[in-house]
Amino acid sequence: MLYTQFQAKKFLTTFCGSRNWVNSMMKDYPFRNKTSLYRSAKKSFAQLNNKDWLEAFSHHPEIGNMKSLRKKFSSTKHLAGKEQSGVNKASKETLLQLAELNRAYKKKFGFIFIICASGKTAEQMLDSLEKRIKNDYNDELRIAAKEQEKITLMRMSIEKV
Repeated sequence: MLYTQFQAKKFLTTFCGSRNWVNSMMKDYPFRNKTSLYRSAKKSFAQLNNKDWLEAFSHHPEIGNMKSLRKKFSSTKHLAGKEQSGVNKASKETLLQLAELNRAYKKKFGFIFIICASGKTAEQMLDSLEKRIKNDYNDELRIAAKEQEKITLMRMSIEKV
């Protein structure tokens, strides 16, 4: 589907919230096919700096925070809601632990816990959070950036581009 420049930028932002990533992607727009889309995405990710990654992270709801998913992230809730479906079956105790560790993680690193949650249970996400909160800032930023890439590529595979 061919979009106007404005529509294409808006659409790409649903995959990744970094303006520099979107602007880099627009240099290759229109995409001939999914392969050229993925190639452009990977090339654009390679150009991002820490500030860009933090901006991308700010476009995600916290894992398990369905209230923020509905309110703040309405433009991507159809994607993030599916990605986080593993929390729907979680026990109250697991959800409370996720919320508590999410707060501690954000306090430590200054950004929310980013994980490609698709296909993961709440317990698996909690386990990852428990392990990753022990990382230092630079290692965690690098891991979160890789998770952002996974999320973006997965979102692109789901949507018709």
